[in-house]
Amino acid sequence: MNVAALYSGGKDSTYAVYVAQQRGWDVTRLVSILPEDPASMLYHVPDLHVVPLLAEAMGIPLVQERAGAGEGAELEALRRALSRIEVDGVVVGAIASDYQHSRVNSVAHDLGLRVFAPLWRLDQRRLLMEYMDAGIEAVFTSVSAEGLGKEWLGRRLDRAAAEELLQLHRRVGLSPCGEGGEFETLVTYAPMFARRLEIVRAAPRWEGAAGTLEGVEARLAPPEGS
Repeated sequence: MNVAALYSGGKDSTYAVYVAQQRGWDVTRLVSILPEDPASMLYHVPDLHVVPLLAEAMGIPLVQERAGAGEGAELEALRRALSRIEVDGVVVGAIASDYQHSRVNSVAHDLGLRVFAPLWRLDQRRLLMEYMDAGIEAVFTSVSAEGLGKEWLGRRLDRAAAEELLQLHRRVGLSPCGEGGEFETLVTYAPMFARRLEIVRAAPRWEGAAGTLEGVEARLAPPEGS
């Protein structure tokens, strides 16, 4: 089965690509939507400029489409992107967002495409550890929740960080996978990467109780053994 993957560079969409490949599906395209609205509810926004490097690391062609502000413009951008490729379905990394899931389904249905959401409604506590077991590596690029301070910006999402997220889930109800906007991540390595992503430069910015990594500059590491 040939599928495209809606891809943002975060842990969820990366793991969805990994799961699709483990199921024997041929992920022939990555689709990245670049929204004008920095507060888009439909798409992941941070660090989309790094996605071409991640696509190169996976060896999967990337289709990018810019989206104007507003839900209608964002959905139309997805429609344009999917209309440019020939696939049987679309893989998404949605876990719990009915808003995103229903709207992507609507666009895909109109185009005669099936939507596959391999992470949908899975237990987020278990899912977080599955990322670790799969060998996915990422860094935190934004945080906005009780218990996530400045020190989390740029921190690696490893088993120690995952255990702290689970403790915060038990203590204050934080979503283990950040589904409530508590944090965002940028993947630096996954099993299907031929090369690691290296963050060369990034500037932490903190305001009130939230922060982001801004001005992220990255590159792909040389192939091992070179």
